[in-house]
Amino acid sequence: MGVSNPPSEPQDPSAESIPPASPASPASPALGGLDAALPELVALYQDLHAHPELPFEEHRTAAEIVRRATAYGCDVTPGVGRTGVVAVLDNGEGPTVLLRADFDALPVVELTGLPYASRTEGLMHACGHDMHVTCLLGTLKLLAAARASWRGRVVAAFQPAEEIGEGAQAMVDDGILDRFGTPDVVLGQHVAPLPAGMVACHAGAAFAATDSLKVVMYGKGAHGSRPETSVDPVVMAAATVMRLQTVVSREVPAGETAVLTVGSLRAGTVDNIIPDEAELRLSIRSYTEDVRARMRAAVERIVRGEAWVAGAAREPEFTQLDAFPVLVNDEAAVARTMAAIGAVVGEGQVIDPGPVTGSEDVGILATAAKAPVCYWLFGGCDPATYAAAQAAGTVDRDIPSNHSPRFAPVPEPTVTTGVTALTTAALEWLGRAE
Repeated sequence: MGVSNPPSEPQDPSAESIPPASPASPASPALGGLDAALPELVALYQDLHAHPELPFEEHRTAAEIVRRATAYGCDVTPGVGRTGVVAVLDNGEGPTVLLRADFDALPVVELTGLPYASRTEGLMHACGHDMHVTCLLGTLKLLAAARASWRGRVVAAFQPAEEIGEGAQAMVDDGILDRFGTPDVVLGQHVAPLPAGMVACHAGAAFAATDSLKVVMYGKGAHGSRPETSVDPVVMAAATVMRLQTVVSREVPAGETAVLTVGSLRAGTVDNIIPDEAELRLSIRSYTEDVRARMRAAVERIVRGEAWVAGAAREPEFTQLDAFPVLVNDEAAVARTMAAIGAVVGEGQVIDPGPVTGSEDVGILATAAKAPVCYWLFGGCDPATYAAAQAAGTVDRDIPSNHSPRFAPVPEPTVTTGVTALTTAALEWLGRAE
């Protein structure tokens, strides 16, 4: 999944790195070790970026997490939710805080040209999950070294298979809450095409629900020279794609937000054969159950209608591929967490991006635990590059977003931003040492 659209642009992105933690900040004892850890963390990020793995196949990544988290002094359990890893820092009586990072990649051919670009053909960390793992490991390293400053229990959930919406549920089904403790809060973050140094969080419905569908439309094959003997599924599918573009504009109320995207259309093998069938893959994004149901019904009606108009003898088939619930950030948790982060990175560096039409399954962990969730974005773009694009009015064109073959967060100051935000948030919810 992850973040599929850039959030609202910040008004005054800074070209400088985020400021260091104030000596008066409660995060300072832990963040004091960040500068020394940066070389190791940047190298880790580049290594993970070069070795992407698909959902539930993240064996190398999991092994690297186990090795490092164990070295930091965590109690580490691999194989939670198939390929997930849970690392625990138990530091006496106090709150339990669950920190989550996902680590699967995408079937995307990388076009960044980076020296640490993907070494696995056809796969890429195009959504930034490599950065998420790096920042959570960095936070564990800092918290472990600063045990004297906090009390409680940190449960770090390194989650597989976020991109297909199955990883969080797999960890819940495997007993993450029973085995490692029910958290008082669930915290997490996602790198986004914002200037590094910025943090963005929206209270309430923050990330959209998603329904991904496979639709097969059946025609009648024939020779390309005799289309009159066919029921052409290519034309049928093309007409369907165009008609589906009216769902949001004509069937969703203007005050609601929704997205419908046909991401794949496959039909035929050569130019002179009309095939028997065509396959569409599409995603529906929404924030309310009413809009979600309305869009699902409209998609089915249009697909069946186009098949009937074309004279198809067989009904289309619909298959649900994956689904994400709406991620609803707890308002009180957002206010508390963002105030803490803002006190460290600077209030001007924290913005409300509004609802994001990308989707996330981290909320499943919070729902299962009956705990509040706060999930935010942090910038991964070089601030100077972003500022130049914003001044030219070319952010959408020049700043690659998540799932683009050119998406690659700059190592710094992105790692600093992510580790600072996550460590600060964790300390805000953990107990203070007497």
